[in-house]
This record gives sequence, C-alpha cells and structure tokens, in this order.
Amino acid sequence: MASEYPATRFGLLRHAETVWNSEKRIQGHSDSPLTPSGRQHAEQWGLQLGHYAWDRVLVSDLGRARETAGCVNISLKLPIHTDPGIREQNWGLWEGKKIHRLRDQALMGEQVAAGWSFCPPEGEDRESVWKRGHDAICRAADRWPGNTILIVTHEGMLKCLIYRLLGRQFLPSEPKVMKSACLHFFRYDQKGLSIEQINALPLR
Repeated sequence: MASEYPATRFGLLRHAETVWNSEKRIQGHSDSPLTPSGRQHAEQWGLQLGHYAWDRVLVSDLGRARETAGCVNISLKLPIHTDPGIREQNWGLWEGKKIHRLRDQALMGEQVAAGWSFCPPEGEDRESVWKRGHDAICRAADRWPGNTILIVTHEGMLKCLIYRLLGRQFLPSEPKVMKSACLHFFRYDQKGLSIEQINALPLR
C-alpha cells in the first residue's frame, strides 16, 4: 500500500517525433521510427534532463518510445525498464490513417464528443487507457519506493493521466492545459497518484 512507502516522483514526457508524426498519421499501437530531428531532440533532452537526479527510466514497450528512451539515455546512463501499461491508446482501424481525413467523418465527430468514452473502431476507450496507465505507475512506485523515475510514453497516455487527475471531461470545449515537448511531474505517496506540475520543463 502507498502508506508503507516513501513518496515516489515521476517525470513524464512524450516520445520524440516519428515519421508518422511528420506525416500526420495516427500511430496507436502501430509504430514508425523516429525522424532524424526526433533522434537529435531526444539526445538533447538527455543532456537537459541530466540536471535532475533520476534513478531509472520506465518506458512504453512500443518502438518509438524505446528509441526515444535510448537516445535520452546516452547521457543519463540509467537502468531502463519497459511496461506495456504505458503504451499509447489502441486506435484500431484508424491506425495508419491521416488525421485530417478522419476529421471529415461523422464517426470521428461523434467519438470526440464522447469524452472519456471515445473509442476508435476496434480500438480502445480512454477509460481503459487511464486505468492501465495509472496501474502501471502505481506498480512502479510499489517496486521502487522513494525513487525519481523518468517515464517515456505517448501523448494519448499523458492526456488520459493528466485529464483524469484534473477532473476534466475530455471534451473539445475544455481549454488546453498541456504544452508540447514538456516534462510533467507526478507524485505517488500515501494519498495515491497526484500531479505536482504540468509543463514543468520545456524540452528543447
């Protein structure tokens, strides 16, 4: 239980730019490699993140996250652990498709308006993404109590974690709270998982 352990801190960031990111394609559980600029940025993040006292890296098992973590870890030189619980939302039949083409479809509009019930055809709903991500972080806190852990994950996972902890409805009418390419700090203690600071550090 959380009350038995000292507080564990987490720094969460999204993977670097991939080929499909640059093409505006939906990735989900599918994958594409980092672009050359993505690899360069990830290595720069490693230098910047070296100012913090990390104990280890926890990374999604998807290739783009593991590649990002590897580039970051060139400087940090930390133990790396993978956990499928923090992988991206499964976008089912929409994976590999260009986002602008889906936005013209009525089904996409209906799903966006569904908030936490958003679920691509043959994919995964956001409630499930939140639950597995939350469970993965709690497992890490129980396994490494008192550590400061860098997590390399995905935008969809980050949104599910942050929006749920902020009590948001995940609707397009809500103002944006997350900035791109930023590190976010979480904390796990006797009260459970909480946000320490969103957009705590811009990653250049």
